Amino acid sequence: MGDKLSRHMTNQEIAKTLSNIAEYLEMTDVPFKPRAYVRVAEAIAAMSESVDRLYREKGASALRSIPGVGASIAEHIKELVTTGHLAYYDQLKKKTPVDLETLTAVEGLGPKKIKVLYEKLRVRTLADLERVAKAGKIKKLEGFGEKSEENILKGIAFVKSSGGRFLLGDAMREAKQIELGLQKIPGIHSFDIVGSFRRRKETIGDIDILVVSDRPHVIMEAFTNLPNVARVYAKGDTKSMVRLQGGIDADLRVVPQESYGAALSYFTGSKDHNIALRKIAIEKKLKLNEYGLFASDKRKATGKMIAGKTEEEIYAKLGLDFIPPELREMGGEIEAAKNHTLPKLIGYEDLRGDLQTQTNWTDGNASIEEMAKEAIKRGLEYIAITDHTKRLAMTHGLDARRIVEQMKEIDNLNATSDKRHGKGKFRILKGTECDILRDGSLDLPDEILRQLDVVGVSVHSLFNLSREDQTKRIVRAMRNPHADILFHPTGRLIHKREPYAVDMSEIIDVARETNTVLEVDALSERLDLKDEHIRMAVQKGVKLAIDSDAHAPSQFSVLEFGIAQARRGWATREDIINTFSAEKMLSMLKDGR
Repeated sequence: MGDKLSRHMTNQEIAKTLSNIAEYLEMTDVPFKPRAYVRVAEAIAAMSESVDRLYREKGASALRSIPGVGASIAEHIKELVTTGHLAYYDQLKKKTPVDLETLTAVEGLGPKKIKVLYEKLRVRTLADLERVAKAGKIKKLEGFGEKSEENILKGIAFVKSSGGRFLLGDAMREAKQIELGLQKIPGIHSFDIVGSFRRRKETIGDIDILVVSDRPHVIMEAFTNLPNVARVYAKGDTKSMVRLQGGIDADLRVVPQESYGAALSYFTGSKDHNIALRKIAIEKKLKLNEYGLFASDKRKATGKMIAGKTEEEIYAKLGLDFIPPELREMGGEIEAAKNHTLPKLIGYEDLRGDLQTQTNWTDGNASIEEMAKEAIKRGLEYIAITDHTKRLAMTHGLDARRIVEQMKEIDNLNATSDKRHGKGKFRILKGTECDILRDGSLDLPDEILRQLDVVGVSVHSLFNLSREDQTKRIVRAMRNPHADILFHPTGRLIHKREPYAVDMSEIIDVARETNTVLEVDALSERLDLKDEHIRMAVQKGVKLAIDSDAHAPSQFSVLEFGIAQARRGWATREDIINTFSAEKMLSMLKDGR
């Protein structure tokens, strides 16, 4: 290709740059272009294939295969990959030199407000923002006011409290790059990524990797030279520590085969779970550590190893059923493992459909047919098209007339398509993500809702209502006879927006009473419901749906995060309605469509 290539750029770095360009363009009211950059950024962030590698192996023309990428954005990506910089982006930053990523993390601060704060108060950083807010200067600006200033201070505190940890989805992208690199290193017998990542926590502090190998020196040399390693902190005989290009730290340890199960258990955690296991070992006059399970022998430094090669044998020797990593949080899993009452958790291949997807009828970046084709590739049997409704004007939401037009298109696609999923003909379901208005009424009339296969309802406004009023609002919506699923029930955005105040115990009780399904939104920035609420719902017999909330074909990949979240909430396959066929799933909704 003739270009002198820079270091490898991750998809996340490219996506972040394009997303930031969109924010800068919004500052100056540039029409249409911001959304184009956002759509490409979303597509790239969700890709499993490396965009950097795509360009290096297939050239600039291959970049046009990415959804939404035209000639201009393709040139931008090429410049980023070949030089590590983008002149156009640098120009935008120079014009408004602010810490865009941090400032936009403060709830309620969009690009236009950030521009005003920079021009009027010279706010560049989070520290600048906190200083002027505490000085009472923001409330004096046109378009802000005292309430805005109070919310900004709350937002700053929230951002500061959540620093240092990474969304599961961001950590997963880094982990997959590590896995690809390790698979190419000769001499590795097995490896696992452990810690909070293996437990599939919502946020991840760092990435811990265990490797079995007879050639630790080779492993350390290759690991510290992987393409996505930005900095090497330490390189030893059996352990190395690095910083990855995405900003997350990663540690790699080489352990012997005979101790692999013990190390896997120890480094997976959680800390409290490990303490509980060690107490059980002591009660049985055994000793458990990261090297194995040993007979206790006061006459020798260490007793005879009786287990350690696999986790399963360690749990068995302790008198426990094997406990899946997602449950190791001291939530009763030890007692359940003793009594053989652990649930058979939903599996990562159990979903048969996806009940929340958006298309280019509103704020998605692909057609209904394109979303369906991708769902088939991923092994799904059905999807529900749930574009936003008119109240959400920023998404070009659908009114009654347009949703009737969309229903006709779906009917035509179902009638003419011969696409099959292996068990039968693929089905596109007619649905909506209908906005819940302030009084709890819905944004579409009942005569439209009753014609749909799946009605999802959700809150997108008035997040600051009192707990009582927000709960009443949602409960009224759930009592609508056509409201099948409550989408992202608490409205949270991890690291960006706290959940709105709502009585989840009452919501779960009303869900049981009204047969309303509660959603587990799989987007890693949402993962809404929280695991504790999933468990409450499961215990009360409330059905759940795990949905991607996909706005692009590549975003179906997030379903695994939703499954992980459901597993952390002790959910089984039977608790999730979209593990069933389309016909069975529909029969489980309010009016058994």
